[in-house]
Amino acid sequence: MDKIFAKFANATAHATGSPITFIICVAAVLLWAIAGPFFGFSETWQLVINTGTTIVTFLMVFLIQNTQNRDSAALQTKLDEIIRSSDAEDEFMGIETMTDKELEVLHARCEEAAQRSQRFLEKTHSERLQRSKKREQMQGKPRLRSRTN
Repeated sequence: MDKIFAKFANATAHATGSPITFIICVAAVLLWAIAGPFFGFSETWQLVINTGTTIVTFLMVFLIQNTQNRDSAALQTKLDEIIRSSDAEDEFMGIETMTDKELEVLHARCEEAAQRSQRFLEKTHSERLQRSKKREQMQGKPRLRSRTN
């Protein structure tokens, strides 16, 4: 049953997300609007569009949530496998189950580490530039200068 529903949900999500489906829906709304004068803009005429859109919206919420849950689980599984098979710290596996506070602490640690790495890279780059300049000066090579006339 799960496989059948998953196939149905994927196919429906794919079909409803296509441009042709959007065009069909716009055409249906336009036809409904054009039919308004013929039905005297009656309550029944309004009820048709209200009922139709409510039913479609109600069903689509469940289909979209199902595909989102499945996509999220697949993505999380892929990320966990990348973490598991790399030199990354295993503490990142399963973090989707952490509380917001725990995630904030882990995020702050990651930001701090990223800033340290950035400072290291900037320092290393600066040192390389200085060594390169010194090497050029020692070799007596003229530096490239921009020509101004």
